[in-house]
Amino acid sequence: MLPGSGDTAEGGPKDSHVPAQNPEGKQTWEEAKAFYDNLTSTKKPKSPKPHNAITIAVSSRALFLMEEEQRIYKEKGLEEYVRYQLEHENEPFKPGAAFPFVKALEAVNSHLRLLYPDSEDLFDIVLMTNNHAQVGVRLINTINHYNLFIERFCMTGGNSPIGYLKAYHTNLYLSSDAQKVQEAIEEGIAAATIFNPSHNVSINEDQLRVAFDGDAVLFSDESEKIVKEHGLDMFFEHEKAYENKPLAQGPLKCFLEALGKLQKKFYHKGMRMNCPIRTYLVTARSAASSGARALKTLRSWGLETDEALFLAGAPKGPLLEKIRPHIYFDDQMFHVEGAKEMGTIAAHVPYGVAQRHKHTPKNATSSVK
Repeated sequence: MLPGSGDTAEGGPKDSHVPAQNPEGKQTWEEAKAFYDNLTSTKKPKSPKPHNAITIAVSSRALFLMEEEQRIYKEKGLEEYVRYQLEHENEPFKPGAAFPFVKALEAVNSHLRLLYPDSEDLFDIVLMTNNHAQVGVRLINTINHYNLFIERFCMTGGNSPIGYLKAYHTNLYLSSDAQKVQEAIEEGIAAATIFNPSHNVSINEDQLRVAFDGDAVLFSDESEKIVKEHGLDMFFEHEKAYENKPLAQGPLKCFLEALGKLQKKFYHKGMRMNCPIRTYLVTARSAASSGARALKTLRSWGLETDEALFLAGAPKGPLLEKIRPHIYFDDQMFHVEGAKEMGTIAAHVPYGVAQRHKHTPKNATSSVK
C-alpha cells in the first residue's frame, strides 16, 4: 500500500492485490505499471524457441526413479502398468539420476535470464518418453511438485523417440535405455545412458559441473584404435607424430561447444572466475606423452575445458569424487562403474572401438521409460 493508506470506510482492509489510488481517486500510470510488472514477475518464464535453445532431452526413467513401475511393466504387462500409474498419479516420483543435472541446468538459466533478459540462449529441457499419454498426468504432477520448469513433453506411446529428437534440435539425449541411446548415437545425436550412483553425495547446486572423457567422447576413437590394435608404445609414437594434427570430433563435442557458448556469455559479464558452468576433461591419457594433442585439438576447435586431468591410466573414480560433477561421460563401462562406486552420476556413451567388447549393465535394459 501507499503510505497513509488504511482500512476502507466499511472497516475492512483494502485488497492488497489492487493497486492503490492517489488522493484524487485516480490511479497514476507509474502505480499501474508497478502493479502489473509485479504480476508478470511471478509468472514462469517463457520457453525459448527450439532453434535458439540448447535442448536437453531426458527420459522419464532417467529423471525420476520408477523401479516399482518398471517391475510391474515387466511382470504384468502394459495394461497393468498404465492402471498402476493412474491409481498413483497424485504420488510424485522420487528424483532419479538426471534430476540434479536438470536442476543445475535450471539454475544456469536463472543466472542467464538476469543477465540477458531478452536472450533465448538458454537450456530447454524436454521430457522424452515412450510412455503412454495416460501416464502424463503423474509426470506433470511430479514436475510441478519439484517446481521444475519443463514445458515440453513428448510421450510416444512405445514408438522410437529418434524422429522427435531431431525435430527438437536436441543437443543431448539422456536415457536409462541403452538401446534407445545407441539408436540416437547412430543417428548422429549426442546421447548417453545415465546411471544412478551406488550412494548419494552432496553436489554443488550453484555451479553446473560437467566432466568428459576424451577419446571416443569429445574426440573420435582414432587413437583408441591404435591402442587396441598395436599397444601403448605404438600409441605414444602415433600421438607424438600427429601432435599438431587435430583429432576428429567425437559424439559429445557439440555439447561441449554448446556449454562453451553459454560460458562466454558469463565471461562477457566479468564472471570467468565465478562462472555458473564448469567443465572438466578427465582422461586416461598421460600428459607428457599424449596430452598435448588433446589440448591442441580443443584449441583448434576454439574450445576449452576449465580443468584437464591426465591420469595416465590411474582410476578415475577418486578424482571424480573430488570434482563431484552433475554428470560424467565415458565410452567405457568399467570407468562408468568405477565412477558410480565413488558416488558419481555417470553416463555411458556407446561409441567407438571399445563397444566391440561391451557388456550391457543389468539396469540399462529396454523398458518403458
